[in-house]
Amino acid sequence: MSEHDGGTGGREALRRARRVVVKVGSSSLTTAAGGLDAARLDALVDVLAQRRTAGGEVVLVSSGAIAAALAPLGMPKRPRDLASQQAAASVGQGLLLAEYTRAFAHAGLTVGQVLLTAEDVAGRTRYGNAQRTLERLLALGVVPVVNENDTVATHEIRFGDNDRLAALVAHLVRADALVLLSDVDALYDAPPSTPGSRRLALVRGPEDLTGVTVGAAGAAGVGTGGMATKVEAASIAVAAGVPALVTSAALAREALAGEDVGTWFAVPPARTARRGTRQLWLAHAASPTGRLVLDEGAVRAVRERRSSLLPAGVLGLSGRFRAGDPVDLVDGNGRALARGLVNYSSEELPDMLGRSTRELARQWGPAYEREVVHRDHLVLLSRP
Repeated sequence: MSEHDGGTGGREALRRARRVVVKVGSSSLTTAAGGLDAARLDALVDVLAQRRTAGGEVVLVSSGAIAAALAPLGMPKRPRDLASQQAAASVGQGLLLAEYTRAFAHAGLTVGQVLLTAEDVAGRTRYGNAQRTLERLLALGVVPVVNENDTVATHEIRFGDNDRLAALVAHLVRADALVLLSDVDALYDAPPSTPGSRRLALVRGPEDLTGVTVGAAGAAGVGTGGMATKVEAASIAVAAGVPALVTSAALAREALAGEDVGTWFAVPPARTARRGTRQLWLAHAASPTGRLVLDEGAVRAVRERRSSLLPAGVLGLSGRFRAGDPVDLVDGNGRALARGLVNYSSEELPDMLGRSTRELARQWGPAYEREVVHRDHLVLLSRP
């Protein structure tokens, strides 16, 4: 696909969008030393404030909390251990929000901080709470500034990066479009530094990405994402019925104006049903803590009939997990066909394999007459 294939590729939808979720990465907000770059932050806020004062609604998903704390804490680079990341986030969140409060105030706008964990969008009660908070902030004319709650999130319940978080937030608030901003202006069919590499202006489906090489996080070392996570996040958004644009923070103004910049991920016209947020999280953001091996009958029941997984259909398991953790359901060849939230721990399950729920209930009580993974907490990863 050439740079100009597809024209604007539907970008008029972005210009007309009433509600937009914009995500900005750490590298677009910070200096090489790790502190916040006020000039770059002000430039972004100016674009978003103009959109808001013109009548549009903006939800800003912002990275940069940990990066903002590196210089003040004397850390030469982003820490790898969870405790140091949480400590840096604790310091950096205040610094980041203070800068956004100052910058948006120049346009007469108020910001509100919303810190989320994966549990806030995967659990029905907390999902509703997060949705109501964001809706009320928008109704009050506030610009929500969303970030992952890195101060308390553990490895098991993390989104992994704010690109995925932004895609799930776009679904949460029923956004009309998602814009993912970083320091790269678009997705290319090869690394941008490669001679002859071409910008992909429009992605209509997975087939348009065949043979495309996408990179990981940049050399600056202040972020966790990369183009790969942005492509994945755009795919999550499209699965939720939300078109997405991937471009650089320097082109934010042109992007929101619907100009032909970046890479536009279009929602296929045939897509009618949207996955629920829990299903989106399970399929794209949850990190499985174990694997359950299914017999042929269970594979057919899960894949073809969308049935719950019962103990009788499980041949074996691997990994360590607790009740409520995400696990992959695999066939006899080890191919993952689904992912779901398991009702039993890895310590409980071995004695239950191959047995009926009725038999288990007779031996251990009615609490064991339930599915290993209920169909409401299960999502297919591939289709037959």
